This record gives sequence, structure tokens and C-alpha cells, in this order.
Amino acid sequence: MNDNNVAILGAGNLGIAIAEGLISNSQFKPENIFVTRRNTKSLQPLKDKGLQVTSNNGLAVKQCRWIMLCVQPAHLENVLNDIKPHLDPEKHVLLSVITGVTIDKISQVVGDFPIVRSMPNTAIAVQESMTCLSFNEKAAAVEDEVLAIFNCLGETLVIEEELMAGATALCSSGIAFNMRFIRAATQGGIQLGIDAEDAQKIAVQVSKGASSLLAIHKSHPEQEIDRVTTPEGCTIAGLNEMEHQGLSSAVIKGLVSSYERILVLKEQRENEAN
Repeated sequence: MNDNNVAILGAGNLGIAIAEGLISNSQFKPENIFVTRRNTKSLQPLKDKGLQVTSNNGLAVKQCRWIMLCVQPAHLENVLNDIKPHLDPEKHVLLSVITGVTIDKISQVVGDFPIVRSMPNTAIAVQESMTCLSFNEKAAAVEDEVLAIFNCLGETLVIEEELMAGATALCSSGIAFNMRFIRAATQGGIQLGIDAEDAQKIAVQVSKGASSLLAIHKSHPEQEIDRVTTPEGCTIAGLNEMEHQGLSSAVIKGLVSSYERILVLKEQRENEAN
């Protein structure tokens, strides 16, 4: 086993994004990354880049210290039982990115292991993820190492596990919500006469610039808004119309709906398990 080896079990969209992000950083070489999937055909591009591709979860686990669980929630228990004979609590660290599955649920199957619950988003593929992390007591010893892995892939925040559902809505689903805003801004630009490709380029860069201002200045959004609004100006007219149409309310309601759906799915899984 190589301590730098990472197994990504269940390489769907997020798993592939994690793999892409890891190899984009010099901390990991392609040969350090093992990715698994029942049908490996879609993983050929990763194999072409030098990653270890297999449908055998046990084989990947035996080669790796870091075990990332990226499977669908309904498949998790079967996968854990499959790899359990190959796991060693003194060697392996389990990193789950599965929505709505608690650390306790995983430990009920595998036993007393260092377990980290993480919620990145697909921007991890370009090293711009926001990843929220929770650690069980045994994983506290590897917290710095785990943070080092995910800090290479964007920003990280350690939170209490009970906040993970809210963080999932804001962080993981939040990527889609921001994409929809950029798409809407692009469509608006097209209606104003700007070419579609140019409109999207403008919308993307404006979104990036707005985020950078907040990150660098560590300011409140309203402070930055005040810098570009003037009395009777075009910006305040647009903002007021958006608020009149319910922009802020719609965003908040969307986040709450996403959060409530996560809780419903979690309850359904717990009932099925019982």
C-alpha cells in the first residue's frame, strides 16, 4: 500500500471530477489514483491519462490508504460489505461524499474506522470546490492530512456533522443554482442584443469577479453593491425590479426546498434500513 494512493469507489460525475482535480495538482500522480465503476467504459479518458481503472473495489482498496466513497446511497451498504474484508482501521481512512449518509451509518457496517464526511462540488475538477468536512473522533488524527488533500482542490471548511444537510444545499446544489443565474444573465444579454457566446463570457467573468471581490475584500455583498449603485441609476433600477420579482426570496426558498428534500431522503433511507 502507498500512503499517497487514493481509491475513488463509484466514479460517477462527482468521482470523476475529484479524480480530475487530484491529478491537476502536483501532490498526486495519475498512478496514485484508483477509480472504480461496475462498467469502466466511461472511465477510458481517465485511463488514457494514466489513472488506475478497475471494476474491482477490493483490488483498489488493497492498494490505497485513502478510500473515497462516491457510490449512490442505495449501493453503499453493499459496497462497504464488499470491501470490509480488505479494510484495516490502522491503515485506511474512509472519506464519504455521499449525500445524507451519516458517519454513524458507515461505522455501523465497517466498525471503528477513521471516517470523514465531505461535501465538495463539481468545481473540484478545476480546483475551485468549496468542500465542507466533518470528522469522527478517530479521524481527528488525520485532519491536517485530509485538509491538505481538499485544500489542493479549492477551499475547505470544517463543520459539525449536523450542519451537513444545509451545507449540501448551499455548497453542492449551490453550483447548479449559480449556473442557472449565469444562464439567466446570458439569456438577458442576448435579449439586449449581445451575441450568445459573448453574453456568456461576460456573465461568467462578472460572476467570477463578484466572488473574487468578496473573497479578497472579505466584505459584505451589500458593501460591494453600494459601490456600483447611484441615485436614480440603472443598477438600482435593475436591482429593485429583480427584488420586486422575488429574486432573493426565490433563492432562499430554493435552498430551503433542497435542504428539506435532503432530510426526506435521509429519513427514507433510515426507514428502509430498519
